[in-house]
Amino acid sequence: MENNLLIFLNFDYYDKEIITAIARKKKIDENYVSYILENHGWRNVPLTMCTSFTNILSMQSMKTDLLIEQSNVINQIASTGKDCVIVGRNADILLKKYQPFNVFVCANMNFKIQRCIEKKLNNEHISKKELERKIREIDKNRARSREFFTSSLWGNQTSYHIIVNTSEWNIKHLSYAIANFSEYWFRRYEQ
Repeated sequence: MENNLLIFLNFDYYDKEIITAIARKKKIDENYVSYILENHGWRNVPLTMCTSFTNILSMQSMKTDLLIEQSNVINQIASTGKDCVIVGRNADILLKKYQPFNVFVCANMNFKIQRCIEKKLNNEHISKKELERKIREIDKNRARSREFFTSSLWGNQTSYHIIVNTSEWNIKHLSYAIANFSEYWFRRYEQ
């Protein structure tokens, strides 16, 4: 959906680019940054790591540091004043002062699984059951991340300007509708 929105709106797009910027600044591996931020490992310190509290504190410190850096990168992007699409990362909370247009995109589980199957690489062999487990885990982690930044719940209708269920829709057509809606929404501030 993001790619279609970018075509219709002619906006810059930020998702993995945020991870890359953090990794470069911190001089650490992108995969590590991605794992910590996208799996929200900052919430889970394994109790079996009790060999040293120093290790646990150091691990938590790194996770917190990455979250702070993510916030800094997102704010730097916004401070340029260019229109853009930032995917997830609680950007709606971090950029509230900029009055962003907040869209929550969801789909029924069967459609999420089907889209994953359509996108998977030829060498990937993941069962539908495993895909569903991974999707539920990702959604759970996103909800936890949301809790960290705000008292609002992930997917709660009061946190977004529009919630879009992509199930049974042609993504290109739906993207066009969202792009049109966002243009009208932003025009409210130009008057």
